[in-house]
Amino acid sequence: MKIGFDAKRLFNNFTGLGNYSRTLLQNLQEFYPENEYLLYSPKFQKNSQTQFFLGSGFQTFFPKSKKPLWRSYLITSQLQKDGVELYHGLSHELPLNIKNSGIKSVATIHDLIFRKYPETFPFVDRNIYDFKFKRACANADTIIAISESTKKDIVEEYGVNPQKIKVVYQSCDALYYQPSTLSGKAIKAQYQIPDEYLLFVGSVETRKNVKLLIEAYRHLPKDLRIPLVIVGRPRQGIKEIRALIQSIGIEHLVLWVENLSNNEHLQVIYQEAQALIYPSLYEGFGLPVVEALLSKTPVITSNVSSLPEAGGPNSLYINPLESEDLAQAIEKILIDSDLRRKMMEKGFDYARGKFGRKVVTDGVIGVYFGG
Repeated sequence: MKIGFDAKRLFNNFTGLGNYSRTLLQNLQEFYPENEYLLYSPKFQKNSQTQFFLGSGFQTFFPKSKKPLWRSYLITSQLQKDGVELYHGLSHELPLNIKNSGIKSVATIHDLIFRKYPETFPFVDRNIYDFKFKRACANADTIIAISESTKKDIVEEYGVNPQKIKVVYQSCDALYYQPSTLSGKAIKAQYQIPDEYLLFVGSVETRKNVKLLIEAYRHLPKDLRIPLVIVGRPRQGIKEIRALIQSIGIEHLVLWVENLSNNEHLQVIYQEAQALIYPSLYEGFGLPVVEALLSKTPVITSNVSSLPEAGGPNSLYINPLESEDLAQAIEKILIDSDLRRKMMEKGFDYARGKFGRKVVTDGVIGVYFGG
């Protein structure tokens, strides 16, 4: 079968949507090599993350003319010319005329953050997203939601028939399914990370709720105030967060690791942490939670949106509006070694079973072929 993909994020985005696209295509090519995979993008960046997709196993198409309407309209004639039987919009979008092309289509919807937290998006951006997402949901033959929470949001926000939506969870980079062979001591030394620490991974923005994590230190006993390592780019509210850190007097305990693009090093940083703290207000999936579980790291996260799906029954859940609640969960993990050990072992088993590469890939193939 010839399957085409909107590969713009795959070749040009190196965070969430790009990682999803690359991981999915690698898995599909590995487990189902009998299909033809055609990648379409208006442009591409060639680097260590995209090199794999420019080689054998994939066919690529990059238009010579960078017309603004190519991805949303003109691409359809190229899909027909190439004999594409199924087209997958990997990041919320489909060509506007796909329904009349005779080509079956699938759209992955990751989240509806701009609908749930509109104040975090510029007015123009959220209206463009709303138009594109709504049209994709209407035109797609099948919608993939990356969590039950996202499926629920699609039904509520756009009135889509739930039978049209299939939940297929996101999988992690393949390296997370095997323990790292790198030296934890060496990696920690490279990033000046201490032996014991709590960890947050993700962009520092209002929705990620890093402010609550800092505020929790106010309620922790001083002997349990171990360092906090924040891996992510500062975006929204960073001045307020730094001021809060100073007011509590924990400047010496907060370490920032920005622009970390080496997944092998990140895996080690997960593995060496006492716990991942992820108090987000809303997530379509919550990939850092699953990465931590696969790294045998205990997780404390919020009891909202998709996070209980990602974290499973052996993570600790907190009210993301209550810093004392978070402080109590941190204290529990740091003082109860038996609890930590149980969370590490059972959390790993849950993540392997629920989000295994083959499990996820089989789910996508089931969408494609009606399984």
